[in-house]
Amino acid sequence: MRSLMQQPFRTAVLVLVWGWLLFLVLAPNLLVVGASVATRDPVSFISLPLNLDAYRQLFDPLYLEVFLHSLYMAAMTTLVCLLIGYPFAWALSRVPGRRQLLLIFLLIVPFWTNSLVRTYALKLLLATNGLLNSALLGLGWIDEPLKMLYTEGAVVIGLVYLLLPFMILPLYSVFDDLRQELLLASHDLGAGRVATFFHVIVPLTLPGVLAGVMLVLLPAMGLFFVPDILGGSRNLLVGNVIKNQFLDARNWPFGAAASIVLTITMAFLMFAHKLSKQRIGEDGV
Repeated sequence: MRSLMQQPFRTAVLVLVWGWLLFLVLAPNLLVVGASVATRDPVSFISLPLNLDAYRQLFDPLYLEVFLHSLYMAAMTTLVCLLIGYPFAWALSRVPGRRQLLLIFLLIVPFWTNSLVRTYALKLLLATNGLLNSALLGLGWIDEPLKMLYTEGAVVIGLVYLLLPFMILPLYSVFDDLRQELLLASHDLGAGRVATFFHVIVPLTLPGVLAGVMLVLLPAMGLFFVPDILGGSRNLLVGNVIKNQFLDARNWPFGAAASIVLTITMAFLMFAHKLSKQRIGEDGV
């Protein structure tokens, strides 16, 4: 009787999940793929015939430079997040129970505030007459305000500020699951701290590293409002190009093609993450 009552519920859940995936995930992505191979039309935005002109346009030196600069900025953001997040996640995993929960809570509290609002708050800190320059001038550490706003550094700071938790949380997960017996066995076999770190800890935490990279690298290339607010016109990301193509230039095929490239990059990172998990046996391989 209980099994008969559960059957309609399971069916409803499956219909809901598959409906969500088909209409809100698969269908929009298929529309983007279709738009990327269409022809630009000034009236209806896209039209026939189908072609690959938008993808060829990605190799234009002007756009290629923007893509490479965007990749550089995203890579710098990811590297800084990794350098900060790796030791932070390790320390977090060693904190006793209640204090650990408190620290995790403090880590995710910023998500309760809109990221756009937080970016504007950061602008107030980095401005020429902002709080940071005022504090440094008041302490006598500088003689004139530092130019921090509308620079590459400001964009990287903004991206790190928004995306650092996405690096810390997957790293914390793998550190929390790290078996202490393996570290003790490494020491018993004569390995020092450096050797244990590079030959035991790094390989076992590699899935968390790749997950963090995946959660930081691609969003860092797409957060167009961060360079708009903190970087000025000289520090564009791929997200800015996509936004401008859809809203300003009205070149939907090119904007869709750039989006597809980011999606493929994400798929590649997910594949690399799966391979790393299989390598250390987390999938039972």
